[in-house]
Amino acid sequence: MVRNPEDKAREVIDGMLEKAGWHIYDLKEANIYAHRGVVIRNFPLKSGHGFADYLFYIDGKASGVIEAKKKGATLTGVEIQSDKYKHGLPDILPAWFKPLPFCYQSTGIETRFTNGLEPDFCSRNVFSFHRPETLSDWLHDDVRAIHEL
Repeated sequence: MVRNPEDKAREVIDGMLEKAGWHIYDLKEANIYAHRGVVIRNFPLKSGHGFADYLFYIDGKASGVIEAKKKGATLTGVEIQSDKYKHGLPDILPAWFKPLPFCYQSTGIETRFTNGLEPDFCSRNVFSFHRPETLSDWLHDDVRAIHEL
């Protein structure tokens, strides 16, 4: 079976996610409560928003998206596509915040990240995906800050 370049990138991305402590599932087998950090591949979003290559959950609530691109693709500008996805979570699904706060774009070689919890957020290069515990800490800190207002 011939794999296309984006499928090859997804294999690398899967390995990076697993190394960072994420548990990866296809939609039909997903259990968002099985682990602290769960990633679901090819997740259908609201009408008009398409499919997220990956939707990730932390502690049973949606937290962000990952847009996969083939090796060699330019990632600057792809945040516009992942920004569309972070607004596309179906209304009935649990989420930390809407729109979803975290967005990644990755080729498996280059990875960019946007933390929507930051006041002046923008996409930036990172070496790999954050661990679920790290993103969970950021989410809990932000929830505490909101309650202290």
